[in-house]
Amino acid sequence: MTPQATWIDAVRTSHERLRGVLDRVEPQRYESSAYPSDWSIAQVASHLGSQAEIFGLFLDAGLADGVAPDGDAFKAVWARWDAMAPADQVAESVAANDRFVARLEEVASSGAPFEVELFGGPSDLSGVAAARLAEHAVHTWDVEVVLDPAATVGPEAVDLLVDRLPGTVAFAGRPPADAGPTSVVVGTRGTERRFRLDVDADAVRLQPVETEAAAEAAGSGAGTDAADVVLPAESLVRLVYGRLDAEHTPEGVAGAAHLPALRRVFPGF
Repeated sequence: MTPQATWIDAVRTSHERLRGVLDRVEPQRYESSAYPSDWSIAQVASHLGSQAEIFGLFLDAGLADGVAPDGDAFKAVWARWDAMAPADQVAESVAANDRFVARLEEVASSGAPFEVELFGGPSDLSGVAAARLAEHAVHTWDVEVVLDPAATVGPEAVDLLVDRLPGTVAFAGRPPADAGPTSVVVGTRGTERRFRLDVDADAVRLQPVETEAAAEAAGSGAGTDAADVVLPAESLVRLVYGRLDAEHTPEGVAGAAHLPALRRVFPGF
């Protein structure tokens, strides 16, 4: 199990990366497109700022009765951020994330009991940090990639998020209506992992395949060295989050012929 401090340090690192990225954006570009193109850079910053405040509400709840904040609280935060001018959305995003990370570190160092309902289930502080890291790191890339087409999701996030992908896939995967059942073994480089991805009419599932015996038990007939697709772990994270279009796919992906079909499974969110 990943130590709590590792998750929190990764959130801090991701925030500092966001600060550096936004510092590189000239004000006249705040309203230009981010990735995906239906959001501007300022809107991505606004989202990260408003969500920093909302995650702060979860921190407060976890120290109190553990009951998640309600939808009305979320709507009030979003409305206030949506009303800001683009320049204020960018500046206030950095400030809000500063406050959240400092608060997260404070709660961790206090050693106080913590549990909160988060996205339908109980969560400890590591779970809150992990959920925040996933959103933060990917949306930071959404801005950075328009400044540098070769940008990648921060490695401190990738190393942690790759093992949470089975849960993310269950939420993010969308079986195409016109596709039949399929299974592929996916291997990653950098952070080395093996997964089996199963797609059928009802669900999309990603399961770790760690040993020859596990692969055989899963019915793939593939060992740890046999994968249909092999790509950087960072690319697999972006694939699941709907951000591995052809223009932003690195060279040297083994089994790249599978990618068009896999992109249809993960339209993004």
